[in-house]
Amino acid sequence: MKQVHLYSDGSSLGNPGFGGYCAILKYQGHEKVASGAQGDATNNQMELKAVIEGLKLLKEPCKVAVTSDSSYVVKGINEWLAGWVRKDFKKVKNPELWQEYLEAAKGHEIIAFWVKGHAGHEENEKCDKIARGEAEKIKKISGEYL
Repeated sequence: MKQVHLYSDGSSLGNPGFGGYCAILKYQGHEKVASGAQGDATNNQMELKAVIEGLKLLKEPCKVAVTSDSSYVVKGINEWLAGWVRKDFKKVKNPELWQEYLEAAKGHEIIAFWVKGHAGHEENEKCDKIARGEAEKIKKISGEYL
């Protein structure tokens, strides 16, 4: 299996508010970026959406090292998800996104690593800038049509 690095970040202007996300996939010197926005989202939703959209870029099963500044995403992937599945996502926030994650994760071997946000990690800083830009863009567009 190919070993891929997936860096991700999410942003929410307000919580909930206008949200943006970004994932950067890196493999042997190549880079792909997935980003987007949503009108009404929490920071945690955008953090998870970034990982999902990054995984969707993969064309074959891979070993994926996810790097995120979201404890929610990292612990969700590494520690909590198996229990949530067993209890059919009862009393779990964002069950639809976690189910979408499970679908996107099929066939991949995934482990998540936490990195401190806004601490100079190059890819995390780049994801943060893109995610925030996506959120600001949708906020501006929404404001123009109010």
